[in-house]
Amino acid sequence: MIPLVSIIMGSTSDLPVMQKSADLLNQMRIPFEMNALSAHRTPHEVEQFARQAAQRGVKVIIAAAGMAAALPGVIAANTTLPVVGVPIKSDVLGGVDALYSIVQMPPGIPVATVAINGALNAAILAVQMLALGDKDIAVRLNDYKVGLKEKIVKANRELKDVTYEYKTN
Repeated sequence: MIPLVSIIMGSTSDLPVMQKSADLLNQMRIPFEMNALSAHRTPHEVEQFARQAAQRGVKVIIAAAGMAAALPGVIAANTTLPVVGVPIKSDVLGGVDALYSIVQMPPGIPVATVAINGALNAAILAVQMLALGDKDIAVRLNDYKVGLKEKIVKANRELKDVTYEYKTN
């Protein structure tokens, strides 16, 4: 099956975060691939990946990177496909360095950027993009969103059953 989404990360150490993207795409029955390529360590391979992604049928790229976070920008510079950047939290600056690196792209090279470690939202955004041209995906996305609403409505209903006791000193 041809992947519609490509999840790419700078290192396999990002996999625990990016697994949330993979899990949602699996839940939505959207074919995807995962790759670990580094903008700094494997620049030729990153450029080749980005330039060939559309020809291979990929429609959206989710690119995760920490620290200098060049990967999403390098990919966006080499493709016309939408790129969603996921800044990865680091021990040094808590991921703010990656967030700034990804969100501050020059004019003409946009990268949609989600929160630090926001892999789930990156996948939802990718699904929303795909849903624009695919009614089946749009229905699954709508069902997912309805499920989110139902979960909150249920939680709110359960809160009404909780009794709080206030103590005065």
